[in-house]
Amino acid sequence: MKAFRLDELEAERAANDGAYLQFVREPNMSVGLYALDAGALDPQQPHKQDEVYLVVSGRASITVGTETTQVGRGSVVYVPAGTAHKFHHITEDLRVMVVFSPPEG
Repeated sequence: MKAFRLDELEAERAANDGAYLQFVREPNMSVGLYALDAGALDPQQPHKQDEVYLVVSGRASITVGTETTQVGRGSVVYVPAGTAHKFHHITEDLRVMVVFSPPEG
């Protein structure tokens, strides 16, 4: 079993000066914590993997393809592989758990 605490993952991500911390990598999936501060621009490009986002904290909008919705704590968003997507209008620091299948990169 692997078990994690979000506060510890966030501290590790921040200590490594990165917006993304991968903390699980298995043959069929990977999981990471993605962080964008209020007002930040999301530099993401489409991924080769399906993705699921679970918003842990913060508020923003996300556009996936041609659809846009607002997200906040507890929001879950599925992004099909190869689909353009971006978080934007980030009004509160955003922390998002990301599941990639198959594993990212």
